[in-house]
Amino acid sequence: MTPDVQTIAKDRMRYTKDKFSSMLAILAIVFDCLYFVSIYQSDVGTFYYNWLIGISIVYNLIFLLAAFLASESVKNRRTGYSGILVILGVVQIARIFILPAQAHAATALVNGVEVAVMSDNQYLYCVACLLISAVCCIVAAVVSAKNNKTLADYMKTLENKAA
Repeated sequence: MTPDVQTIAKDRMRYTKDKFSSMLAILAIVFDCLYFVSIYQSDVGTFYYNWLIGISIVYNLIFLLAAFLASESVKNRRTGYSGILVILGVVQIARIFILPAQAHAATALVNGVEVAVMSDNQYLYCVACLLISAVCCIVAAVVSAKNNKTLADYMKTLENKAA
């Protein structure tokens, strides 16, 4: 009997790591970092000197830690971390409507001249970074869950054959 290619691929999953899902989670971290560098380098008037920036900084730290933990966990095919990645992705989408939207709509006085706090280009850049980060998190979660289910089903067939 010669095993088919799909069976070999499933059997190989027992001994390999889920690097694709892990790299997507790391990519989500990279795009989150690009987002917050863009936000935190801005210094227009006093708009950015408030409690919302403090919450944003704390959330970014939590996001970085949670996404890295999820990345390492999905790489080792641990179940349950897909849900964390989905939650992180949804929150990344929600963040678009908080700080970037408020900064884009606001103006500030600088040397007696009213200027936009966030330009259209910076706003689009921030939105793109957050969207790409969210998509990476959600796709990593879906791929990880699918791979874990495939491996679990394959392991059950092996247990049934052995019994």
